[in-house]
Amino acid sequence: MNSPRTAAALVIGNELLTGKIQDANVAVLAKELFALGIALRRVIFCPDEIDTIVEDLNVLRRDHDFVFTSGGVGPTHDDVTMASIAKAFGKQVVRSPEIEALLREYFGDRLTERHLRMADVPEGAELLSSVRIRWPAVMVDNVFILPGLPHIFQRKFPLIRERLRGDAPFISRVVHTHSDEGEIAALLEQIGRDHPGVGIGSYPRWGDGAYRVAVTFDGRDSAQVDRAVEALCQALPPDQLVADPTEF
Repeated sequence: MNSPRTAAALVIGNELLTGKIQDANVAVLAKELFALGIALRRVIFCPDEIDTIVEDLNVLRRDHDFVFTSGGVGPTHDDVTMASIAKAFGKQVVRSPEIEALLREYFGDRLTERHLRMADVPEGAELLSSVRIRWPAVMVDNVFILPGLPHIFQRKFPLIRERLRGDAPFISRVVHTHSDEGEIAALLEQIGRDHPGVGIGSYPRWGDGAYRVAVTFDGRDSAQVDRAVEALCQALPPDQLVADPTEF
């Protein structure tokens, strides 16, 4: 089976780096990409600085099949994502007639020149929209440009989902145990060596005692994943396995 396509995220905003706002988009992106069979390999948080954005973006788009940016696409002075991406690709910033028309329709008499800045995109950008989702997601080469507001980020993702379909999705299984992480660490290492196509993670739980460790098995071949799960279940005493955990 071919290696999965890879992705990275560039999350932009001073408010994230100063703790004023907590990011909610990376978790959504990770789940969406996992379901599409695309491996999210790296996330960078960076400030609203054009040169920094350009530098980080160029590294990410060189090393990954796709890059997703989040934030910095509004009407204010610190919304510099579009200009930064244009600079990274050696392009000009141009006004999109399609987005301008949507802005004029939405704001009406309240429209200002600052509002119209949200219609500025890198030259040659592709606009992804549909009958149901009229406000487009912007794409330049392998870079998808998304807003930072979580509800708008999520609203636009179906447009991208359709563009990215094609790979086999990842399969994920979980086994809950009463074992301590240290007790099963060597076993998990051996199972990982025996099943190289499966990613294994262990996540301890502190609290009510429903289970002590959740062990996850991720891969694109369901048979391989099932064999790795079975290897753990066969190796542990039955009383160390949790049959019906309440949650992950």
